[in-house]
Amino acid sequence: MSEGPELVEQQGAGVQDAFHRLWTPHRMAYIKGQDKPDDDEDTGCPFCRIPSLDDKTGLIVARGETVYAVLNLYPYNPGHLMVVPYRHVADYTELTVEETREVAEFTQHAMKVIRAVSGAHGFNIGLNQGVIAGAGIAAHLHQHLVPRWGGDANFMPVIGQTKVLPQLLGETRDLLSDAW
Repeated sequence: MSEGPELVEQQGAGVQDAFHRLWTPHRMAYIKGQDKPDDDEDTGCPFCRIPSLDDKTGLIVARGETVYAVLNLYPYNPGHLMVVPYRHVADYTELTVEETREVAEFTQHAMKVIRAVSGAHGFNIGLNQGVIAGAGIAAHLHQHLVPRWGGDANFMPVIGQTKVLPQLLGETRDLLSDAW
């Protein structure tokens, strides 16, 4: 059994703790809210801007009549995607019948595709309605689909507080888009 890292005293800061560090400076863009709209208007909204990009650049997996499926730029797991209406709408109750239908159809289809491509055992599916409920971009409705596998809550996220993503977003987008 190893004894862990040697604790070192840093002048003026005290004794270092025993935790290892995995630095992820790319996450600062998310933490600081880069590209997050300042208000509820559609100007500057990334979910309004993404459909104007080509699919690879925008990480768009599939496009429908009223919604599109896009990979989450800050995924919890590989294949974490969102179903997003094209229309800038904040609340689920504001969706049209057509948008509601297509959100449901895209969700079902995404589950089938992700299972076929990655063998996901289950999913967390949800909408965070409002900032207080955890919506990062509350002004534009988006439904999350997070694939899950037995044993995926292992040492790294539980103890190491680190997510290990074995595939680049572009590669994941290509696999899902090709299978769509």
